[in-house]
Amino acid sequence: VSAAKSFGQHFLCSSKVVDAIINRVDGFASVLEIGPGPGILTSPLSDMVQHVVAFELDDRMLPLLAASSPKVEIRREDALKADLVGMLQSMAEPRAIVSNMPYYITGPLLGRVTDCRHLITKAVLMMQKEVADKILAPVGDSLRGSVSVHLQALFAIDKVVVAPPGAFAPPPKVTSIVLELRPRTDVQYRDGFFEFVKIGFTQPRKTLSNNLRLMQDIDREAMDAALQVQGLDERIRPHSLELGQWLALYERLRPDTSPQG
Repeated sequence: VSAAKSFGQHFLCSSKVVDAIINRVDGFASVLEIGPGPGILTSPLSDMVQHVVAFELDDRMLPLLAASSPKVEIRREDALKADLVGMLQSMAEPRAIVSNMPYYITGPLLGRVTDCRHLITKAVLMMQKEVADKILAPVGDSLRGSVSVHLQALFAIDKVVVAPPGAFAPPPKVTSIVLELRPRTDVQYRDGFFEFVKIGFTQPRKTLSNNLRLMQDIDREAMDAALQVQGLDERIRPHSLELGQWLALYERLRPDTSPQG
């Protein structure tokens, strides 16, 4: 079976990477696999996990999966449109999401995983190194952006394994990285906070003050006062703020908001 460009397919073929991924869900009761392709992860997952559900959109893969992984519940589903919440609620805990996802759906799929994070113990996701580096970027790193703050606030994140182009057939032009995301259950953020952070990174090379003043009701005086209370220089760039500093600024500049899960 050849990889289809229309699905952005690059079939994983490295036993080292496969082992690194499946070992992260050893002992789990159920796994939802998104985009299994011909099933290089699916078959060993079904040997390790009692209940595996695989969402696959490419009709060509369905008979291959049925033959190689007969214990798996295979569904022809688009993970970006499917009822992930309903599916996960029907599966035993602890649950995980596993995906060697096409690069072109990385952003939307991360959004969907984030929306159902309260139903999973972890997600183990393959993505382009460039995206993973941004997600992992620490405070002070020029790669740090709103996605770094957002995902690090909601998940504890670890790098699992690096997958070079040769780990796939056909080889992509870029290196990939597998990340493990474990939802943080001890934190709660106020409504609108992450949109506030996104605005703060509108133009990352500009100062935080200039970016946040794009919000029409935040004037220079209010912004300067908020920075001063935090002991922050008025020239600070958004990538230099820690999560706690973002939260403190939001509480001061947006005090009347309701809790958000």
